[in-house]
Amino acid sequence: MGLGKHQSFDLLLLTLPVILGATSYCTWSTPAFLEKVLYYQLYTVCPDFQINKSGLHNPMCIISPDAEQHWSCLPHVEENTKDMTTDLRKRKKDTDLNNVAHKETLDKEKVQKEKSSSFCLKCFRWTMILVLLVASVIGVRLYRDNELVKRQEAGLRTLGIEGLLLFSSLDADKDMFISPEEFRPIAEKFTGISPAFDYEEEDNLDPNGETLTVAAQFQPLLMETMTKSKDGFLGITNSALSGLRNWTSPAVPTTFKAFLPPKNKVDLGDLWWIIPSELNIFTGYLPNNRIYPPPPKGKEVLIHKLLSMFHPRPFIKTRFAPQGSVACIRAVSDFYYDIAFRIHAEFQLNEPPNFPFWFSPGQFTGHVVLSKDASHVRYFKLFVPNNRTLNVDMEWLYGASESSNMEVDIGYLPQMELQCLGPSIPTVVYDENGNVIDSQTSDGEPLEFVFEEITWESEISWEDVSKKLEVTMYPFKKVSYFPFTEAFDRALAEKKLVHSTVLESLPVLALLNESFISSWSLVKELEELQGNKENNSYATLASLHLEKYNFPVEMMICLPNGTVVHHINANYFLDITSVKPEEVDSSLFSFADGLEDVSTSTYVKFLKEGLEKSRSYLES
Repeated sequence: MGLGKHQSFDLLLLTLPVILGATSYCTWSTPAFLEKVLYYQLYTVCPDFQINKSGLHNPMCIISPDAEQHWSCLPHVEENTKDMTTDLRKRKKDTDLNNVAHKETLDKEKVQKEKSSSFCLKCFRWTMILVLLVASVIGVRLYRDNELVKRQEAGLRTLGIEGLLLFSSLDADKDMFISPEEFRPIAEKFTGISPAFDYEEEDNLDPNGETLTVAAQFQPLLMETMTKSKDGFLGITNSALSGLRNWTSPAVPTTFKAFLPPKNKVDLGDLWWIIPSELNIFTGYLPNNRIYPPPPKGKEVLIHKLLSMFHPRPFIKTRFAPQGSVACIRAVSDFYYDIAFRIHAEFQLNEPPNFPFWFSPGQFTGHVVLSKDASHVRYFKLFVPNNRTLNVDMEWLYGASESSNMEVDIGYLPQMELQCLGPSIPTVVYDENGNVIDSQTSDGEPLEFVFEEITWESEISWEDVSKKLEVTMYPFKKVSYFPFTEAFDRALAEKKLVHSTVLESLPVLALLNESFISSWSLVKELEELQGNKENNSYATLASLHLEKYNFPVEMMICLPNGTVVHHINANYFLDITSVKPEEVDSSLFSFADGLEDVSTSTYVKFLKEGLEKSRSYLES
């Protein structure tokens, strides 16, 4: 169908807004493209319309196929087209910016989602790993415990109760298997071969140094002095006491440099630790279920060698405090020291299959006279004091573990001492010209050496030095403790109360020095006094004490006539002072005096209560 030129122009005017509206959404904005879009729109409405080729680069002209002349150019169409192009470019730029911002937002959300998802996944994985690990540990533990129970039941069926106890005494790690190291005690017992200690000497021995011959003198424990542990009493068997019964003689020269004082302790009365204590309130005490002592080292070697002359298994560090060895300069000359010492050590008497049996003398004491360079020893003696009726403590276990039941007893050891047979003598003898000579005479007798007399420039008495050593081991003994009978005589003369106990604390010591005469006694000594018919007054005092006594230790406050006005048992004292600070009952303990320690506060309270109960006597 053909159209007239007026119709074509009208149609152009009508469709141009549509074309402009359609092209406003186009993403491309080049003029050539806009021309093509316009042509496409016109051609859709009227296929007979065409665009002159020159119109591709000139202002658009509409040509009718039936007309021979051109319509005039449409300048307003050109202007509208330019406006449309500018508008399209602006809109595209805004759209691009919006798209970029939107894309960045989406990217950020995606990254956050991925991070959150990754974190949750990691948490889940670690949680599952932890759960599996705990479950595995519990499973392995339950399996091992179940297997151990099965082995114990099998061992009981195979060995019986006594046989299983013997097996357990060797099985140190309780895994129901005997390793070569655990079997070693049995091998040594049957072969008679024991490996020598790998001593860690403090100094190398001088091959040309002097030698000292020391002899051990020993009398076994008097079994009748044991207060309760005789055969058939409390189920005690011969095997439990076998180590003690079989110990009737001592076991079969070394440098004594370990006894020399340190460089800052060379004055008369100076004290120092040869073997310092390693026990404190944090370490507690050492285990009971041990058989063989640890290898000694340093200055421990000398003490270990000396005590090994009594028994092959000395422990130079006791399980309980006071622990260690302390020394003091008793006398000084130009070339010699007289060194007094006190040693706390104990022995393990039993071997497997028997359970541990501890033999603990009250102390080893003695003195050594040696040159200031320790090259010559003039005299040496070490012994267990036997001036008290009881001087040794014994403890033994009824099983191989630390938690096994334990029995305790005390007894009397008549003699346990080491003494040199004479001064140390040179290994190699030289004449006045420095030539080596024979150490024996032509008759085969050893050469006799003549030693000069030692003149001491300064010295203190043995009683004073013993007191210093005792106070170093037991600081509470800064308060004087008198024998039982003497304590009551002094209390009567000084009009003070008698206090029978011990506790290390400065506030306690101050109060004891001010208001009390202190003493301590063994039950056996009180029983002997009670039976003394020659002195009825002392017998009465002893009887009053024994009436209030309860095992193991009773702390008492008495009038000079023996009347016990206040007392407390050691076990009860330990029970009420072992609570945690936050559990302390304010009605039982008072810290008003600034005493932070529960034990100190409790004991001060005990002493003050005793003074209060004795007020009528003290004020009379």
